[in-house]
Amino acid sequence: MSRAASPAVARFLPIGTMVLAMLSVQSGAAIAKRLFPLVGSEGATTLRLVISAALMVVVWRPWNAKVTRANALPLIGYGLALGTMNLTFYLALRTIPLGIAVAIEFIGPLTVSLLQSRRPIDFLWVGLAVAGLLLLLPIGGLSKGLDPAGVGFALVAGVCWALYIVFGQKAGAEHGGRTVALGSLIAALLVTPFGVARAGLGLIDPHVLPIGLAVALLSSAIPYSLEMFALTRVPTRMFGTLMSLEPAIGAMTAFLIIGERLSPIQLLAIALVIAASVGVVAVGERKAAEPELMT
Repeated sequence: MSRAASPAVARFLPIGTMVLAMLSVQSGAAIAKRLFPLVGSEGATTLRLVISAALMVVVWRPWNAKVTRANALPLIGYGLALGTMNLTFYLALRTIPLGIAVAIEFIGPLTVSLLQSRRPIDFLWVGLAVAGLLLLLPIGGLSKGLDPAGVGFALVAGVCWALYIVFGQKAGAEHGGRTVALGSLIAALLVTPFGVARAGLGLIDPHVLPIGLAVALLSSAIPYSLEMFALTRVPTRMFGTLMSLEPAIGAMTAFLIIGERLSPIQLLAIALVIAASVGVVAVGERKAAEPELMT
């Protein structure tokens, strides 16, 4: 029986690892909201990025990276996108629920995927994503109660997520795993002045630092490690499909940890965004594999 169990474990362990990574990220975001009354969203972002950057430096030792004038621009773009993405996402969380913020932000990577494709069926995924976004935007009375500024910050975070992907691919080709450490350092340098201006010495308060450490571990160090494990063991299509569930996991963790509730309309909107993302990944990977199957 042990021989029969081994293939099953090998198959489902990476999937469980991915789910744990997403639960970790969204739990970190939910806990970060508890820091907002103490140090503001700017201070929470600073704590997350500074602590996670320190952890990444220890793990990846980026001082060995060969940074030149030619390959520095993608790296700088990656770090600036990372910092701005985190800051604007936490600014959005001040006034809108976590699950909704994640769904709106998810439009960014979804747009990157759609722009790289030219299939007629992609219009269906665009339609689903747009429908979901329209249900979430504070127009027409459907999403009554959503703060326009919060929605705007989430949209900016989505744009930065798209730029993070584009610059990250280019920087990663040059610096490999050290890209995360170098980018985190740049992001921390970008955000720290905002955090210091907002919270000052409150950032090193003994009651604040443990929560900041928990946020950094849950939002960065732990999920990055889990995702690296899963990436080498699951197909790209499965990885992308599982990542598409992040808005739903965000809504669930926010409900469990801080009691955030969503309306039926908002849940439908999240479902539409998830369906669009799953469709893009599943159909895109299947189409990409067809030429190989024919040869």
